[in-house]
Amino acid sequence: MGAKIDTVDARTRAKPRSEPYWVRLAGGCMLGYRKLTAGSVGAWYARYRDPETGHRAKTSLGDFSKLPLAQRYDAAKKEAEQWFTHLGRGGAVVASTVKAVCENYVKHVRATAGKGDDTADDLQARFARWVDDAPIGRVAVTKLTRRQVETWRAELAATPVVIDPRAKNPRTRTRAASSVNRDCAALRAALNYAHDMDDVTTDTAWRVALRPTKGADGRRTVYLDREQRRKLIGCVDEEFVEFVKGMTHLPLRPGALAALTVGHLDKKNGVLSIGKDKAGQDRRIKLPKATASILARLTTDKLPAAPLFARAGGGAWNKDAWKKPMKAAAAAAGLPAGTVLYTLRHSTITDLVVGGLDLLTVAQLSGTSVEMIEKHYGHLRADHAAEALAKLVL
Repeated sequence: MGAKIDTVDARTRAKPRSEPYWVRLAGGCMLGYRKLTAGSVGAWYARYRDPETGHRAKTSLGDFSKLPLAQRYDAAKKEAEQWFTHLGRGGAVVASTVKAVCENYVKHVRATAGKGDDTADDLQARFARWVDDAPIGRVAVTKLTRRQVETWRAELAATPVVIDPRAKNPRTRTRAASSVNRDCAALRAALNYAHDMDDVTTDTAWRVALRPTKGADGRRTVYLDREQRRKLIGCVDEEFVEFVKGMTHLPLRPGALAALTVGHLDKKNGVLSIGKDKAGQDRRIKLPKATASILARLTTDKLPAAPLFARAGGGAWNKDAWKKPMKAAAAAAGLPAGTVLYTLRHSTITDLVVGGLDLLTVAQLSGTSVEMIEKHYGHLRADHAAEALAKLVL
């Protein structure tokens, strides 16, 4: 206690022992140095006593062997002081790595009502792809720096997307800024949760570094009018046609439509219940008689748990299954480049907005927020209003 360990000479002359030599940095805050043999590099420790509870905590800081001998005391002192500040703010004694933080967040989401396994599975896949084996995954969240986060983001953005991974010479394309935003949002959510849980007491490292790129999720530009949608339906193969029709009848995400089962349709009252969706909660849609009748026909001889829109073998549709037939049908129908299944959702929402339906109802039907509807479709109401005003001119 009270030994001099701030100089190379003092540490060299210190006798080997199991208990560290401690120096007081502040009230309840101690920095320690220990060497077990005369020729060892030595290791550094920090010890903290909570002024309110009297509880003591101790942590190893490492040996700082990559630094010159004369710089090790200052480096150890700086890291110890950061740890003391972290504990003083109520932070956890044992620092979690970024990988562990992401794992904890997935567990939290999986156990949270209204989110469930689908969202957790998506997050787990993103973290496995971009965090778990990356250098940032091994960093203690309390030591995470803005530069490390910025480096991670830059590497993520620079990684090309493989278009056809099974091909002999797979093609690639530049990763879209909107895709980078989504992966950054996943990590940002995990780190914010760690901050809420006091695993880390400041969000300085990622608050700015993980901000979404503005304008990346711009307006959808490909719109199919009713005639183009009819033409698409005419070019779709028999197995896929009912699913495409469903996308033209309802403003749902493709994944939400694929997840519908026979039991989701209340045939007596003409009400469709939408289960797990990106919106995070169930909702019920009162169907017009024509749509209710079409969906009712799809339930014939099916059990309640069976997919409402089933493939030929009885299974549910998914992204891998609908991608190729949709691409082929769009090409056969001569539709604009960039037409995908999601284009049908965009087109139906556009028709609802232009048709004069209030944005709150549109948002509720489509399972999104009014803010998102205003962002992507608000300009259509302005155009609609301008046309109405033009009719007032005498």
